[in-house]
Amino acid sequence: MSKITVKDGTEIYYKDWGTGQPLVFHHGWPLSGDDWDAQMMFFLNEGFRVIAHDRRGHGRSTQTAVGNDMDTYAADVAELAKALDLKNAIHIGHSTGGGEVIRYVAKHAQGRVAKAVLISAVTPLMAQSESNPEGAPLAVFDGLRASTATQRAQFFQDFTIPFYGYNREGAKISQGVQDNWWRQGMMGGIKAHYDCIKAFSETDFTDDLKSVDIPVLVMHGEDDQIVPFQLTGARAVKLLTNGKLISYPGFPHGMPTTEADTINADLLAFIKD
Repeated sequence: MSKITVKDGTEIYYKDWGTGQPLVFHHGWPLSGDDWDAQMMFFLNEGFRVIAHDRRGHGRSTQTAVGNDMDTYAADVAELAKALDLKNAIHIGHSTGGGEVIRYVAKHAQGRVAKAVLISAVTPLMAQSESNPEGAPLAVFDGLRASTATQRAQFFQDFTIPFYGYNREGAKISQGVQDNWWRQGMMGGIKAHYDCIKAFSETDFTDDLKSVDIPVLVMHGEDDQIVPFQLTGARAVKLLTNGKLISYPGFPHGMPTTEADTINADLLAFIKD
């Protein structure tokens, strides 16, 4: 297994396949690098070097009780990028991973990154606050925390339904996709998953988005029941200096899996543009 050890001793697991321009994939909560299987295979076959890591506390990385915050996540990515000597990279983040990408690019990229992609991302800010009155009430995230802390196994099974839009009329439900989501979630540490809810919901990425001047593609499903489009993607693109938005009517939060052909094609076009 390929791992690096970061400054506080945490081991970060990663997959690194192929050669060519590096594409770095950042997964969502509470998953792992395995959530990018459809993209890793596609872009490997297109001649790219594809990399996916498991965030600290998730997947095969150390089940940390500390450092489960966005600044540390981004710092871990910076150490991985340095260890792998990544240059001219394109960083692609889904959901929580989108926040991780923009924080990394804003704070640590130092000329290593050519472009970035935010897919169904939590940027600029999910939770309601004085500066974000239209956000989701903190009670929503308190509910996620309570379910994670006390009934994680069942909660993670139930969560797959809105995640993939399987509660919509005409949805083609895949038990395998649900089982794989649950498998990834249960590999991670419960404390890290609990803490990560605060990281993805209460971190304000407004200044990060404003400070980034490289090309950034924002991709978001208009029927996202987990990270609502109007609260996030529609607002994030307006804060970017060099941003482009593609929104998808009817697509769910987990669209990189359920709509992989469409997402991969649009990603490839942006990468080659």
